[in-house]
Amino acid sequence: MLIRPQHSVHKTVSLVLRHMRAPLIVLIGAYAVSVLGLVLIPGVDDQGQPWRMGFFHAFYFVSYMATTIGFGEIPYPFTDAQRMWTTFIVYLTVIASLYAIGKILALAQDPALQRAMTENRFVRNVRQLRDPFYLVCGYGDTGSLITKALTQRGLRAVVIDLKQDRINELLLTELDVYVPGLCADAGNPNTLRNAGLKSPFCVGILALTNSDHTNLEIAIGARLLNPDLRVICRAETKATQANMASFGTHHVINPFEAFAEEMATALHSPELHRVFDWLTQLPRTPLHRHRPPPQGHWILCGYGRFGRSMEKHLQRQGVATTIVEADPVGTNCEGRCIVGKGTEAVTLLAAEVQNAVGIVAGTNDDADNLSILMTAKELNPDLFTVARQNKRGNDVVFQAIESNHVMQYSEVVTLEVLALVTTPLLYQFLRLLQQRGNDLASQLLPRIEAVSDRIVPDIWTVHINYKSALAVTHAIESGRAIQLGHLTSDPRQRRQQLPCVPLLIRRGDEFLLLPEVNEAIEAGDQILLCGRYGSRELMAWTLQNHNTLRYIEHGETRPDGYVWRWFARRHT
Repeated sequence: MLIRPQHSVHKTVSLVLRHMRAPLIVLIGAYAVSVLGLVLIPGVDDQGQPWRMGFFHAFYFVSYMATTIGFGEIPYPFTDAQRMWTTFIVYLTVIASLYAIGKILALAQDPALQRAMTENRFVRNVRQLRDPFYLVCGYGDTGSLITKALTQRGLRAVVIDLKQDRINELLLTELDVYVPGLCADAGNPNTLRNAGLKSPFCVGILALTNSDHTNLEIAIGARLLNPDLRVICRAETKATQANMASFGTHHVINPFEAFAEEMATALHSPELHRVFDWLTQLPRTPLHRHRPPPQGHWILCGYGRFGRSMEKHLQRQGVATTIVEADPVGTNCEGRCIVGKGTEAVTLLAAEVQNAVGIVAGTNDDADNLSILMTAKELNPDLFTVARQNKRGNDVVFQAIESNHVMQYSEVVTLEVLALVTTPLLYQFLRLLQQRGNDLASQLLPRIEAVSDRIVPDIWTVHINYKSALAVTHAIESGRAIQLGHLTSDPRQRRQQLPCVPLLIRRGDEFLLLPEVNEAIEAGDQILLCGRYGSRELMAWTLQNHNTLRYIEHGETRPDGYVWRWFARRHT
């Protein structure tokens, strides 16, 4: 079936013509009757001879008389019959004009017209984008956080959300760059096309709505309308996750699975988890040294999607769990399951909280989760606590309770998306590091901490090509031996290294984990680095400037440019 986009301009024009049809007919009829009467009623010229007004003069006279401007009787003084007809014209055209003006005012307040004009303005703003942008579908807690993070990293975004108050919030938010937003159903293919899905500058679509079905519709529409577009979707159920993966969705993020897997990693490899945490947190946030979760008996309060994911990954690490669930039948809770919410002391005592080492407050109600933790801490102050935070607006109270880990739904998805969008090599690096184990991660931690200024380090990728590394690529193709240490040297003082750590080199299908500074660089390499903010900009001098690269290689500065080279030859 051929899907035709609905152009907002056509809808606006059609709506105006449909509403103004009757007023226009009345105005045209009033003018026609007025002009015809003036043409038919005879007058007298300055010689006293009979004279009839032509259509042009009649229309001219009615035009300024109908607007009550007044200009005089032309070209000769009127007879009584003409003046009587003129009086009739004034009342007729004024009444017709007032009727038309009333219709225009009503049309201006018509919600359908306002929506059509808003869509028209949105489509025009999207078409004017000339930078790569991501199409963000859903501007709730997750979408707003991701949009802000994208703009902080210099990326453009276009937002679609079904609720107008969220689009109003987008318009009121101070972002680094302007982000067009539209209140519409992102699952509608026409909406996606109007939002720039087919634009050559659209580099990806993020399906982040709170409905798995809508996210599935977005993924299907994107794959069919623009197969080359990168699609990243949020899914809360395994069935939706499998469905999306079946037709080639590039990345499907299940926040419950992602957090549970993170907790499992922290259990068996705490240093590895800390590397993950430091490299995937939001930019410029403080580096935290979280207490690693202990081995032993754990209590899981809530056996929904989050509770099931936590139980699965904890049991894989050999951790014994007790489930506390208010509706064990509805959630298919099997095994040792205590009936209750976990907010009462009697329920937690039945789950042997006094002998437990950790507790997970994982219900879908923030008030219940906070109550669970407060009650559990009174019964066992040494408990390791994990809290599920459902609403980002409750940050203050969750900080006050000082939980060891907080699973904030929107933040988990945001971190996953940012890692995929801004630094695709980071995921490959983390997978390779996970294969090498906890020992290598423990060696890497002090190196990252040394270049981070106690905040989450900047992470970037260098592509050795003419666009991103002109000087380095030219030097390699000229036969010069360029090493990784040349790129990480300070262009202001060549014997000092920039505060950064090379994490990974991708060379074709080969990956070099934590390469040494003496590693030879080849054209086409992709290099993943992390370091202090500002190091990326300094490294760009070495990558792009021939003179700076020669200075780092040999310690000499040659004249650059035709005039300076000519001047140097004249004085040598």
